[in-house]
Amino acid sequence: MKKLTQGLLLTLLGSVLGGCAAPAPTSVSLDGEVFYLQRSALPDNATLTVNLQDVSLADAPAVLLARQSGPIKGQVPLAFHLEYDPAHVKPGHRYALSARIEVAGKLLFITTEQHGIELNDQPTPPLRLRLDPAN
Repeated sequence: MKKLTQGLLLTLLGSVLGGCAAPAPTSVSLDGEVFYLQRSALPDNATLTVNLQDVSLADAPAVLLARQSGPIKGQVPLAFHLEYDPAHVKPGHRYALSARIEVAGKLLFITTEQHGIELNDQPTPPLRLRLDPAN
């Protein structure tokens, strides 16, 4: 009887404690748009690439956390949606977004300023990335 009572108690305790901890999300998303100030239309075969990277180490390449890349439909502003795994976010690291528009491998527009972003448990408002012409 004592073993049965202990087993029941452990089962109940596990259920109660298991209900307290929310499971960690497997992916988190960032939404926003890219734009440029020039008054020019994009060709039909233009592509947009948006990257989320860990830029913490100055003497090493940035580590890619998420990328959206594909053909552009329409004109600026262009929406983007990135999903990343929060398990790859490290405390004390710096993260940034970058974007580029290309046509047949030729760079037309690119972010020229670093767009730092805080990756935490708080919802992120829609982001805006300004692109500048590539010269």
